[in-house]
Amino acid sequence: MLTKIIEFVKKNNEDIVLFVAIVLASMFSFSLGYIIAKTEEKEPLEFEKPIYEEEVSILDNTTYL
Repeated sequence: MLTKIIEFVKKNNEDIVLFVAIVLASMFSFSLGYIIAKTEEKEPLEFEKPIYEEEVSILDNTTYL
């Protein structure tokens, strides 16, 4: 059993190293982004005016040409 594992690792050594490098780079990138997002203090958005006007009902008594 152990000899099969050793043979597998020797046979696929480059692929295993590449996989481990990609996983470590992904984890590092995620953790760095998470830490930066936690340290930045942003004020919440506050709207002074509504961004839309009142909607006009289509069923009013107005005729359109």
